[in-house]
Amino acid sequence: MRAAVRRVTAQFLLVFAAGLLAAQSARTVPQPAQGKQDIAPATVPTTDEAAQKVKSAVGVSAMPTAAPVDPKSFKLGPEDIVLIRVWREPELSFAAQIRPDGKITMQLVGDIQAAGLTPFELQEGITEKLTEYLNKPEVSVSVQQVLSRRYYITGEVSRPGAFPLVVPVTVLEALTASGGFREFANKKKITILRKGQIIKFNYEEVVKGKKLEQNIPIENGDFIVVPE
Repeated sequence: MRAAVRRVTAQFLLVFAAGLLAAQSARTVPQPAQGKQDIAPATVPTTDEAAQKVKSAVGVSAMPTAAPVDPKSFKLGPEDIVLIRVWREPELSFAAQIRPDGKITMQLVGDIQAAGLTPFELQEGITEKLTEYLNKPEVSVSVQQVLSRRYYITGEVSRPGAFPLVVPVTVLEALTASGGFREFANKKKITILRKGQIIKFNYEEVVKGKKLEQNIPIENGDFIVVPE
């Protein structure tokens, strides 16, 4: 009788130990990660691809643009960069910087006067010249960068530098575009240097609504100086 009990106890202990080992194995076996199989590796661009994405037209650094250029009123000038597109003619579509002589060079038609014209007028001129070679050419001209008309802000402002003069801008608007004043800026003694003239501007008066005649329109080539 005792021998039978010992056999049953031994069998029970073997079964219990086997169960413990199986449970421990299940906990230690790593489970496959869910969802990772469907994730594609990121594509890293090559050095050439990255450089191409950040390169500006004809190697000229971009300037901040105050507003979109009106193609029917803005007059192009030397150094401006225009983008010319001819529909279904990719070899004739290109970006060009207007030369100091006011012209650009285009395949088939050669030199074209651009300075002094609006983008719309330049578009019409190119279209007319291309009709000698193409059947009903469709041309578009847009301005990528304005470099011919600009003003400058120097001194105690957050972002000194050159700014494109795309639309009419007052002194107050120009100062706002520069990011505001630094801590020690003398806002009462701002000056505008214009073709040998020195024009005074008191910011504190203008923002209080006094002597608003000081807030004159900026002209091409103006230097705004904000002293300490």
